Amino acid sequence: MNGIPARVDAVWRIDGARVVATLAKLTGDVGLAEDLAQEALVEALKQWPRDGVPENPGGWLTAVGKRRAIDHWRRRERLDDRYRAIAATLDEAADDRWEPIDDDVLRLVFTACHPALSREGQVALTLRIVAGLSTAEIARMYFVPVATVQQRIVRAKKTIAEARIPFASPEPSEWKERLAGVLGVVYLVFTEGYAATSGREWMRADLANEALRLGRMVAALLPREPEAHGLVALMELQAARFPARTRPDGTPVLLTEQDRTRWDRAQITRGRAALARCDSLGRGRGPYALQAAIAECHAVAPSAAETDWDRIVVLYEALGRIAPSPVVELNRAAAVSMATGPANALRIADDLAAQGTLRGSHLLPSVRGELLAQLGRTDEAVAELTAAARLTANERERDVLLAKAARLRTPHA
Repeated sequence: MNGIPARVDAVWRIDGARVVATLAKLTGDVGLAEDLAQEALVEALKQWPRDGVPENPGGWLTAVGKRRAIDHWRRRERLDDRYRAIAATLDEAADDRWEPIDDDVLRLVFTACHPALSREGQVALTLRIVAGLSTAEIARMYFVPVATVQQRIVRAKKTIAEARIPFASPEPSEWKERLAGVLGVVYLVFTEGYAATSGREWMRADLANEALRLGRMVAALLPREPEAHGLVALMELQAARFPARTRPDGTPVLLTEQDRTRWDRAQITRGRAALARCDSLGRGRGPYALQAAIAECHAVAPSAAETDWDRIVVLYEALGRIAPSPVVELNRAAAVSMATGPANALRIADDLAAQGTLRGSHLLPSVRGELLAQLGRTDEAVAELTAAARLTANERERDVLLAKAARLRTPHA
C-alpha cells in the first residue's frame, strides 16, 4: 500500500483538528494533545500498511491518542479516577467512534486565541492545529523563515502550559477580548481553504466549510458584534462560488470565466442577510464587512463586465484606510484595472514593487503580468507570469500562470 503516507496526510488534513480537539478536551492540555495526535500518526504509518486503513481513520487516531494519554499518565504516576473512567470507555468504543465534538474545535480556537499569547503565536498555533498546515506552509503564507514559525508555535505552547490556560470555553465576559483573534484565525483558515497555499488542489472546500461553521457559531455566541456577522457574510458570499471555481478534473476556473448560474444562490442570500444584520447594528462596517460588501458586488453582477467596479474601488479604498496592507492595495489595483484601465492599475502595482513588501510572493508578479499583457507589453508580461509561477507552491496556480505565459508567447496557437 504505497499510498499510505498520502492517505495519512489526507486524513490529518480532514480530521486533524477534531482529533486534537478531542484529545485536548480529554487531557486539558493543548500542547500534549497535539503531541499525542502526532504519535498516533506515526503509529498509523506503521500499522496501516500492514493492517489496512480503518473504516473510521479519524476515530482510530483518536483512540490511539487516548491510549497514549493513558501511557503518559502512567509514566508520570498520575493514575486517578480520570484514567480509570477513560480506560473503561476504550473497550466500549470498539468501533473507534469518538464522542460528539460539535463545539470542541471552536473551544480549541478560543484557547489558542487566549490574550496571554502574542498575535503571531495565536495565528501560528491555530493554523498548525486547526488548519493542519505544516510550518513550511505557514511560513510561506507570511513570508518568514520556517524556524520563525516553529519558534512561535513552541513559544505559544509554552505560554499555554506556564499560564495554565485550560482547554475550556472562556466565560462570556472574556469572549469579546478574544474576538479579534478568533475572527482573524477563522478567516485565515477559510482563506487557506479558498486558495490553498501549496499542494495539488487549488482549494480545500472541506477546510473552508469548517471555518464557515466556526464563524457561524461565533456569530451566534456574540450576536451584537457586527464584525462576527461581517465575517460570516464574507465567507458565505465567497463560498457561494465554489461550485464554479473548478472543472471536474480540478482545473481552476477564474472569476471572469465562471458560469455564474452555478453559484449557490441560497448561500448568496445567506451572505447578504448576514451583511444586513451587521449593518443593522449601526456601528459601521469593519474590515470583514467591507470585504463582504466587495464580494456582494460580485455576487449580484450578471457578469464580470457588468460588475460595479467603481463601487469596488471605493470599497477597497475604505478598506485600505482602516486595515491597510499591501494585499489590499494589490486587490485595489486589480479593481482599478477593470474600472479605469490597466495603466492606472500598473502604477499602483509598481509602487508596491518599489516598497518590496510583497517580495517573495507570487501575487504581485501575477497581477503585474496581467496588467502588462493588457498594455501589450508581452515580453515583460511573460517574464512576470513566469516569475510568479516559480514563486507559488500551489501546483494548480502554477499551471494557470504558465498557461497564461504560453498563450502570450503563441497568441494564435
